[in-house]
Amino acid sequence: MSLEQRELRLGFIPLTDCAPLAAARELGFFEAEGLSVTLSREASWANIRDKVAMGALDGAHMLGPLPLAVSLGVSGQAAPMVAPLALNQHGAAITVSTELAEAMRALDPQAMAARPCTAAPLKALIDKRRAEGAPPLIFAVVFPFSSHNYLLRYWMAAAGIDPDRDVQVVVVPPPRMNARLAAGEIDGFCAGAPWNDAAVAAGGAEILVHAAEIWRCGADKVLGLRADWARDKPLTLRALLRALLKAGAWCDSPEGRAELPELLAGGAYLDVPSPVVARALGQGEEAIVFHRFAASFPWRSHAVWFLTQMRRWGQIGADIDIPAAAEAVYRPDLYRAAAAEAGVPAPLVDEKVDGLHAGDWTLDEATAPIAMGPDLFFDGRAFDAAQPDRYLAGFEIARR
Repeated sequence: MSLEQRELRLGFIPLTDCAPLAAARELGFFEAEGLSVTLSREASWANIRDKVAMGALDGAHMLGPLPLAVSLGVSGQAAPMVAPLALNQHGAAITVSTELAEAMRALDPQAMAARPCTAAPLKALIDKRRAEGAPPLIFAVVFPFSSHNYLLRYWMAAAGIDPDRDVQVVVVPPPRMNARLAAGEIDGFCAGAPWNDAAVAAGGAEILVHAAEIWRCGADKVLGLRADWARDKPLTLRALLRALLKAGAWCDSPEGRAELPELLAGGAYLDVPSPVVARALGQGEEAIVFHRFAASFPWRSHAVWFLTQMRRWGQIGADIDIPAAAEAVYRPDLYRAAAAEAGVPAPLVDEKVDGLHAGDWTLDEATAPIAMGPDLFFDGRAFDAAQPDRYLAGFEIARR
C-alpha cells in the first residue's frame, strides 16, 4: 500500500535530543520506510510552534508541553496537535555563573556538595540580597511551556523560592544561553544538552543539578504533529514512527553512543565540538535516554503532569479538563500501531505512577515485559495522573 505523502519537512532545534531525527536522516531509517525527509534547523520554539501550526512544517521535534499548549490555545494560534512519540528522557540541567555558584557555596557548602543539589543555598542568597537591596537574580528558560521551565520552578519552589516573586524568569532560545550568561545578562538557566556542557567548557559556568536528578526518567521532548495531518495520513505517520523508533534504538546502542557525537557536532545540527556533545550525552544515571525504559512511549500520565504544572503556575485555569486535554494530544494508540509493525514492545497501559521506583523495575503490562528505570522525584513526591487536583493541592507555592 502506497504512502499518502513521501516527502516530509520536519523541524528541530539544535539540541542533543534531536538525535533520533538526525540518525533517521543520516543512517537511512527514513529512506528504508519510503520517506524522503528534509530536516529544518529552526531558531526558536516559537518558530517550531508556528510553522507546524500553519503547515510550513509537517511535524517537529517539540517540547513535551508545547502540543498541549497549542491545542488548548494558550500558546500562539490554536491548532489541535498530537504527540504520538516521545523522543527522549533527561538531558536538561540547571546551570549558573561561576560567580553565583561560589556565592551559594559560601553560604551552604554542604548543600552545594550534595547530589542532587537543593536550592536551599540559592534561597539563602536571595534572602541576603533582598536584605542588601540588590536586584533579583535572573534565570532563563527555553520557553514558557517547557519541561525546563517547570523543572526549574519545581526545584526552586521545593526550597521555598517563589519563581514569580523572588527571581526573574525570562525566555532565551537554547543556543543563545551561553552568550547571555557570559555577558552577565542572566545569572543562570535551565536548558537542554549540549548547552550546559558547552557553557562549562567555555568557562565561567557550573552545572548545579541535572534534570535526571530532579525527576528520574522524566518527560522531555516529543514528536509534534497537527492532528488533522496525523488523521489524514495514517500510513505516512506509521512509517515516520517506525523510522524514529528504529533510530531511537540505534541512538541508545553502543554503536550509536560512539557515533552520535560526530554525527551531531557539525553545522547541520548542533555546531559544537564533538567532545562537548559526548559529554552532553551523559553517562550513568544522567545519560540522555532515547529508547530504553520505554523512553519513546508517549505516556499520557506525563501529559497530565505537564498540565498540572501549567495550572500550578497560572498558565491554564481550573476550567481546563486536564485528563481530557491529555487524552486528546498524547496518543499512545498511534504509537502502539507503529511499534507492533516495527517489532518494538509497547506498554498496554496509557498511564503510570511516577515516583515509586528507586531502582530498575519491569513493566509487565506490555506486549512483552519492558525493563524500566527509576522514576523518583528528588523531593520524594509521587505523581498519580488519576488524581491531578490532589497532587496540586500538595504544593505550598503555586498561582491559585
